[in-house]
Amino acid sequence: MYTPPSAASPAPDIDRGSFADDVGYYLSLMPRQLPSRYLYDEIGSALFEAICHLPWYRITRTERAMLNLHARDVFSRTGRVDTIVELGPGGGEKLVKLLTGRNGDGVTVHLVDVSRAALDAATRTLAIRPEVSVEAYQDTYELGLAEFARRPRSAGRTLAVCLGSNIGNFDPPDADVFLQTIRSALAPGDGLLLGADLVKPERELLLAYDDPLGVTAAFNRNLLVRANRELAADFDLDGFAHRAVWQADASRVEMHLVSTKSQRVRVPAAGLDIAFDAGEMIWTESSYKYHPHGIAAMLERGGFDAAEQWTSDGFALTLGRAR
Repeated sequence: MYTPPSAASPAPDIDRGSFADDVGYYLSLMPRQLPSRYLYDEIGSALFEAICHLPWYRITRTERAMLNLHARDVFSRTGRVDTIVELGPGGGEKLVKLLTGRNGDGVTVHLVDVSRAALDAATRTLAIRPEVSVEAYQDTYELGLAEFARRPRSAGRTLAVCLGSNIGNFDPPDADVFLQTIRSALAPGDGLLLGADLVKPERELLLAYDDPLGVTAAFNRNLLVRANRELAADFDLDGFAHRAVWQADASRVEMHLVSTKSQRVRVPAAGLDIAFDAGEMIWTESSYKYHPHGIAAMLERGGFDAAEQWTSDGFALTLGRAR
């Protein structure tokens, strides 16, 4: 369905223009920032898949085990599902595990992701399920949901799926708006399966986001590689170090790129010429962690009733039902 660009080629012009606009805006803020969605180019997506295999990052393994255990429960509580829309499918493996709990004939799966490589991988993975037809949207969650909502509805239920604690990348007010956006694409009685990471000891959280092998550091610094490649920036990769910080009062892990020296960075496509002081940081990602009751309350604010919740090893799967 898609022809992914090579790792050395730029994104399409419209994507590069949005990237340049966002870099120009967010790097001009104080504190300096870059949106986490740009972490996921082809190289970034591959590095994130590697992170998911690291022993210190348990989210993916725990969630897959829970899907194996509770897939049948999800569908028994949702009713006859013939449409699934997954936001951020990764390589598609988790959705395949979820589908093992579904009885019935054909199901149409709608995949939404900004990463073309991820959409390609998920589409290939789902091809092993003969009852599945796939439609993919390379777009933000919000725009992909809007396009999905314009499609004619089927007779059965729709199940929206947001796994991997992707909800944790949204600040709390934005998370509420995001869940309301999902709700607006669904009908009353449709379901939402939400995976969310729970609060853990600080040492465990920091190891998950600053692993001893440096894979997460490479994932974070690849954002600068992407800016150099696509926006003609001149970031010195050795001049920025990866740092993860646990902010207990906000219940989030933050990822930053820290300038290791005084330096200037130019980003011609964004019209930027920035002086960095030694120790100055670029905030690249927030990952919020939750308590089980807080997830249920968040779903309520988004227009869902929390129908069921399962927890294991510091992770929660919560099934919401659209009101």
